Amino acid sequence: MNFPEGLFAGTWAIGGFVALGLIWLWCLRTAPWGRLADSGQWNVWLGAIVVLVLFWSMKAGVKPGLNLHLLGATTFTLMFGRQLAIIGLSIVMAAVTLNGAAGWEAYALNVLITAVFPCLVADLLLKIVERYLPPNFFCYIFCAAFFGAAIAVVSTGLLSTVALWLAGVYSADLLFNDYFPYFALIGFAEAWLNGAAITLMVVYYPHWVGSFDDRRYLFKR
Repeated sequence: MNFPEGLFAGTWAIGGFVALGLIWLWCLRTAPWGRLADSGQWNVWLGAIVVLVLFWSMKAGVKPGLNLHLLGATTFTLMFGRQLAIIGLSIVMAAVTLNGAAGWEAYALNVLITAVFPCLVADLLLKIVERYLPPNFFCYIFCAAFFGAAIAVVSTGLLSTVALWLAGVYSADLLFNDYFPYFALIGFAEAWLNGAAITLMVVYYPHWVGSFDDRRYLFKR
């Protein structure tokens, strides 16, 4: 995650920008902009971006492109939906890149892997929870927020690993033995932090979490 300059061939970078441009168009056209019309929600959205810039700036790694950091994508998605979360995380990645922690050439690939993909995974898992599990508060917290965050991070790590392997940046042996296994550890940390954050917000500031319907999880008949 947070790929630097020159790690991928030019065709990868160009393809990434084309794909990201199409995704941005979709987000801009379909995002629930009414959520941000309220000044309070707008401030929360901006505040989440600032917090995630700090989290994404704190990373660990030993080789270019082989670094780890918390994502926060699941919490952002549960709060504002996948489109606003993708736009917000794109801004986060721009700030991180501007700070020198990633390369502009790889910006689109970074956004696709560390923002778009985990947000879509988190949204898919939320839909699965809503459709197949009982409308229970603990199902939402543990399945959508806690385990959802862990699955999003581990699957993002797998996508990052496969991308580095297919691009010929590193060997499969190095990636799958010395890089990908660490995503299980960061997934556990991500799960606890996301689960705790969503729980606190649902209890004290439920209007911040757009995906939480108290009529479904608390006051159902």
